[in-house]
Parts: sequence; structure tokens; C-alpha cells
Amino acid sequence: MRLLERMRKDWFMVGIVLAIAGAKLEPSIGVNGGPLKPEITVSYIAVATIFFNSGLSLKTEELTSALVHLKLHLFIQIFTLAFFPAAIWLFLQLLSITPINEWLLKGLQTVGCMPPPVSSAVILTKAVGGNEAAAIFNSAFGSFLMMNLRFRKIKGFVQAYPAGNEKNHNQNPVPTIS
Repeated sequence: MRLLERMRKDWFMVGIVLAIAGAKLEPSIGVNGGPLKPEITVSYIAVATIFFNSGLSLKTEELTSALVHLKLHLFIQIFTLAFFPAAIWLFLQLLSITPINEWLLKGLQTVGCMPPPVSSAVILTKAVGGNEAAAIFNSAFGSFLMMNLRFRKIKGFVQAYPAGNEKNHNQNPVPTIS
């Protein structure tokens, strides 16, 4: 019975594990153009549904009171827009002296500069009993800021890469036709 209770309590994480296992077993279901049509369902319907459901469950007073927590919002935005990408960059500086391909490192840095997915930020905050209104605000605000800052930030980090392993620098990740 304890396992069943635990699974009910952590239903979201159990669902994530099951979704990953299902994707490993049958990846063709979730590819673009596949039966689930993730290019539509994930990009538009799922995110809109999550925001709609979160908005319905919030009282206007909760959302208004969440907006005045400026220190919280400032901390979250600095952490996600500056600290985390910088920490990833430092970690990748250590990895750049290994034989790992430079393009893989640049890809990891690019992912490190992206904001957390809006849907998972809101759902996980709600699942652990966090401030859902603040999560919605910071997800939306962070995504808006990232639209304006992302390319400059990524370009700055990627151009700042050290020389690293020379044998990986000459590999072109995009095949060319001669």
C-alpha cells in the first residue's frame, strides 16, 4: 500500500518516467508528423491548457500578491538568465580540455541558456506545493525576456570558447554538398 500511496502523491514524476520509457520503446509515436502531432499538441495545445488550468485555479488576489514579490522575481530571473548559463559555461570550460566534440559543448551551452520549459516549471511548482502564481509570472516573464536576450547571450558564450582539442575543431557538423 505504501508504494501505491507514494505513486499517487508523485503522479507527475511517475508520468514523466512512463512517458520517457514509452518514448524509448516506441519513438515513432512522438516524432514530428507522427500520430501525436507534437509540433501542434506540445507547442500550442499543451502549453495553453497548462496556463488555462493554472489560471482557473488561481484567485486574482494570489496573482496580484505574487506580482509584488520583487526580490523573489529578481532572484529567479538572475538565477535562470545569468547564474545558470554562467555555471554551465564554467563547467563546459573544464570539459573543453577533454576530447569531447566542440559542437556538442556548444549545443550544451545553448541548452543551458534556454529558460526552463513553462509547462514543467508551473506543474512541478504546483506538485510540490510552491507558489504557483509566482511560477506562472516568472515562466511567462522569463520566456519574454529570453526572446530578446537569448541570441546575444548564446553568441557571447559560444564565441568565448577556448581552443580546446584541435582535432574536434575541424569537424563540420553540417554535411556539405560539393
